[in-house]
Amino acid sequence: MTTAPRIDAVFDLDALLSEDEREWQQRARRFAQERIMPVIEDDFERMHFRREFVKELGELGFLGMHLKGYGCAGAGAVAYGLVCLELEAADSGWRTFVSVQGSLAMSAIHKYGSEEQKQRWLPGMAAGDLIGCFALTEPQGGSDPAGMTTTARRDGDGWVIDGAKRWIGLASFADVAVVWAKVEDPSFGGGSGGHAVRGFLVPTSTPGFTATPIDGKLSMRASVQCDLAFDGVRVDDDAILPSAKGLSGPFGCLNEARYGIVWGAMGAARACLEAAISRSVDREVFGRPIGANQLIQAKLADMFLEVEKGILLALHLGRLKEHGSLTPAQISVGKLNSVREALHIAHEARAILAGDGITNEFPVMRHAANLESVRTYEGTDEIHQLILGRELTGLNAF
Repeated sequence: MTTAPRIDAVFDLDALLSEDEREWQQRARRFAQERIMPVIEDDFERMHFRREFVKELGELGFLGMHLKGYGCAGAGAVAYGLVCLELEAADSGWRTFVSVQGSLAMSAIHKYGSEEQKQRWLPGMAAGDLIGCFALTEPQGGSDPAGMTTTARRDGDGWVIDGAKRWIGLASFADVAVVWAKVEDPSFGGGSGGHAVRGFLVPTSTPGFTATPIDGKLSMRASVQCDLAFDGVRVDDDAILPSAKGLSGPFGCLNEARYGIVWGAMGAARACLEAAISRSVDREVFGRPIGANQLIQAKLADMFLEVEKGILLALHLGRLKEHGSLTPAQISVGKLNSVREALHIAHEARAILAGDGITNEFPVMRHAANLESVRTYEGTDEIHQLILGRELTGLNAF
């Protein structure tokens, strides 16, 4: 949009980035503007997911781009964050795809899988030839994974999985599901008679595995989320992720996805701000552009401040991540702040656009609707507040 240079001129983010990081960002911005933006309003209206974009994302190196080896780009954390920002500036659904594929499914295999599992799945997923999903959340709630009811029981030389998951992104398109289940086997970390959470790689063609897209969504309509059912799903012993024992396994992947959200939500916020600036210059009321009024300029200034502060926070977290010192509590700071402020910016932009702001002539209502999902997944506001409260007081309020 014509307003982007105006934003960039006020705050020079490029000066804080390396040449390689800027190249990743520009590559993602071109894809977002040339491929996603021309079709996204229609896709959102029709609840249509463009499977053909997956291969293109792989060719651009965006899938699992922060991972090393197995066909992955091995890019830095800031470069990955900038890609998330640009994709979500087009639509949260496409940043979500990159997060589910790379930060959740691929990261789970890369962090916790055997060498054979990595060789089998990661190169195809990095190329966009294979799709993965991450099956953790269950129908009764997602904030208490320790209370999951999906189980895996020993049966001969394999496992049988029974249960259900909900709000699982990409599942109806996926080739493999990373499924988290409770096991009752002392040799797998639960202790005598105990329970442990373990991860399993389940090809979605396995009998008993069913993925049903969720209808009626008013958010993330250009993306796909599913209900999953596991009815006696049998997998071999080599399906288990050998290095993931207990809830630290899924939480390690969730922190990767939360990090991408810190950047991505600011992309949605930037897009809303750009729409508001453009409209404030073009729309005239009482004989002059509405942007010439003090109240409108004050709103735009406040929105701009929060976008830039959010991006600077994301950049700081990215540098910490690259140095290996980023903590889960710091990620919670970023996720809580970015999504909360992005939603506020979307609402302010909608007000500046007046009645036209509720139409798909502008992206603001679509971003606001999508951000309601982003606010919920990978930890609600309340969960991140409790994480930070525990960090500040040393007391667990969960």
